[in-house]
Formats: sequence, C-alpha cells, structure tokens
Amino acid sequence: MQLTIYTDYTLRVLIYLGIQPEDQRSNIKEIANFYNISNNHLSKVVYELGKLGLIETVRGRNGGIRLAVAPAEINLGEVVRHTERPINLVECFDPEKNTCRISPACNLKGVLNEALNAYLSVLDSYTLKDLLINKDELKQILNK
Repeated sequence: MQLTIYTDYTLRVLIYLGIQPEDQRSNIKEIANFYNISNNHLSKVVYELGKLGLIETVRGRNGGIRLAVAPAEINLGEVVRHTERPINLVECFDPEKNTCRISPACNLKGVLNEALNAYLSVLDSYTLKDLLINKDELKQILNK
C-alpha cells in the first residue's frame, strides 16, 4: 500500500503543528519551507484539515494555524481513510471502473481487502500523540 503525497503532507502538517506550543500559531509558508514542499499543495491540505476540525485557521496579520484538538484525539486511521478516499488498491475495488474479466471468480480481491483492513487496523491503533513521543528530538530538528 502506498499513501498519496496528499496524505503524506497531511500527516507532516499534523506532526509539525503537534510539536508547536499550544498557544503558538504557525503558517503555511513556514511549514512549506521546513519540509521543502509547495505552498500550493499545503494550502489544500490545510484547508481540508480545517474543514475536518483538526486544525484552527485564523486569517489576518496575526493569523495562522494550530491544532484544534489534542493530539490524542487525532486518529491516524481516520485521517488516512479521509485523505485516501476511496481506497481502491486494485481496479476491482471500484465496481464502476472494473473491467477485469476474472473479477466474478477471482479471490485476489478478498485477500487484498483483508490486507487493507489489517493495514487500517494498525493505523487505527495510533494517534498523533503517539507520533509525538519524541517531541524534543523533533523540536531540535525543527530549530536547526
């Protein structure tokens, strides 16, 4: 299973915001510069995270972004499910686009579905807080 760049950036933004002091706001430009990624891509990620209620966005001169909920409340499985929707590992997962001729008798779909559920189950057992267990080490990298 390979995550999209969008999901990767989403998780990176959450980690970045998770290591910031609660009363501090960050901005898209500083996050983009830190990770050396496009402001444009990050704007879309931040917009979506705001719609999900995971981050708070404040416009204006003293604006910025920060987590809207505690890291322990941000489940990684839920984030991945949202950003990867729909998760079609193979063509036959999408009945509208499936052209595979052996699909009606193929057992691969069931095996891959089981694997996908196991993958998501592991992600469900972690929160953003778990990714921040080494917060001090992450802050040192951020401040370099």
